Amino acid sequence: MKRLRFLKKAGAVAACIGGAVAASLFHVPAAQAQAKTQQKPNIIFIMSDDHALQAISAYSPDLIKTPNIDRIAQEGALLRNAFVTNSICGPSRAVILTGKYSHINGFTDNQDRFNSKQQTFPHLLKANGYSTAIVGKWHLNSTPDGFDYWNILPGQGDYYNPRFINMGQDTVYNGYVTDVTTDLALSWIDAHKQKPFMLMLHQKAPHRNQMPPLENLELFNDRKFPMPASFYDDYKDRPALQRQQISMRNNLDIDHDTKVPCNGCTPKKGEKWAPRNYMREINRMTPQQREVWNKAYRKEQEEFAKLKTTEERVKWQYQRYMEDYLRCIKSVDDNVGRVLQYLEANGLADNTIIIYTSDQGAYLGEHGLYDKRFMYEESLRTPMMIRYPAGIKPAQKVNEYVLNLDIGPTLLDFAGIQVPGDMQGESMKQVLTGQPVNNWRDKIYYHYYGKSFGLTAHYGIRTSQYKLIRFYDPISTWELYDLAKDPQEMKNLYNDPKYAKVAAKLKAELAELQQKYKDPQPLANK
Repeated sequence: MKRLRFLKKAGAVAACIGGAVAASLFHVPAAQAQAKTQQKPNIIFIMSDDHALQAISAYSPDLIKTPNIDRIAQEGALLRNAFVTNSICGPSRAVILTGKYSHINGFTDNQDRFNSKQQTFPHLLKANGYSTAIVGKWHLNSTPDGFDYWNILPGQGDYYNPRFINMGQDTVYNGYVTDVTTDLALSWIDAHKQKPFMLMLHQKAPHRNQMPPLENLELFNDRKFPMPASFYDDYKDRPALQRQQISMRNNLDIDHDTKVPCNGCTPKKGEKWAPRNYMREINRMTPQQREVWNKAYRKEQEEFAKLKTTEERVKWQYQRYMEDYLRCIKSVDDNVGRVLQYLEANGLADNTIIIYTSDQGAYLGEHGLYDKRFMYEESLRTPMMIRYPAGIKPAQKVNEYVLNLDIGPTLLDFAGIQVPGDMQGESMKQVLTGQPVNNWRDKIYYHYYGKSFGLTAHYGIRTSQYKLIRFYDPISTWELYDLAKDPQEMKNLYNDPKYAKVAAKLKAELAELQQKYKDPQPLANK
């Protein structure tokens, strides 16, 4: 069965949640009438986890075709320069909810606890007549607030037969997490489309340890993915990169990441295993699911056994990582298609704002990395596109600098709700509707606080040509890049006398941004 949507609660099997969704496809006339009389737009905010911009064909056709995600851009606006303020899962979500930087909303790192009772855009929408819901990944170490309905994954969540927390009640759903999350979302919309609604649909995929759905396990077996040009970056003059522990060469697990079972786990030089993590995920599968899984990955186990050198292992692991990562994205794209189909079938498409984004960008081997966190382009930039047939012209390509900080103010503005003065983001409505835009930002401010995985806390500024990064804890160093000449950010120019004036100017602008956003972190000049 392709999608198993049955609910297990307290040992009993409840009714299929997908039936109401399927039946609703035949209720088009009534839904169309509802859409015509409703003034405020519905809102669907779809966010995946660690979806790299370079793995969406609307941005780049090189890795994968994502026709359903691309439709949102083709029928609305593709934001070419969207950035995050803190490239890590929980903090990014807190920034989106509050429209405020991490140091203001109080959630700077994944170990923090988000105060969900503080002002958020869902709170404001709910107070102004919207039905509100969040389904999927929450990842903020607290109970959601400001939502009429919430059904969230605990922590990172699981790919197979996932456990959810349904309004405080532990609930296990049979099936694949991306399908289940979409089923829950569509079921909720179906019951609440009589008045304006706002749904946050948060997918777990394609977050590590990318486990694809059964139907995608053999996709891309015929592909050879070229390694990024910066894969073998030597990290010269960049101490923060030298100490990181998110390297594809050194830190990917053989079993957890590349799906080769332990079988004794006698590691060769450079190999890394995590059998406990891998088995925890595998043991969630039913015997039938596991049989299909094992059959599909037998070839990979045989290939791994033949590897003789470290270099062969590194190249092989890169291919395996990319295969499973993109297989997960194929499932995300399929489920975006289900949402679009549902809106059309129910006459809701014209009056619904739909956003697709990721909680941040991700490395797919650039600088030899996976994960995110650093202020380099692949992590700093995030995919973002928005469709609203009643208010946004199709096929727009927007070049203005936008931040995930801007999402809340934008949705409030489109809903006709005054944006609170303490929100630090800007409404993108003028940018998206072709109105004259004065004094739009031409530079962005970033601040990452974490020190796990060998990372160094840092902040910085990015302009159209330059990027200046200040690493400050536990090591102290600066990095400067000329993005026009060095888009891959391979050469640190901070100590180059030719760029001394550029560095001084950027430091002054960086200090201004810190003052603007009330970031108390002092600008060290050492």
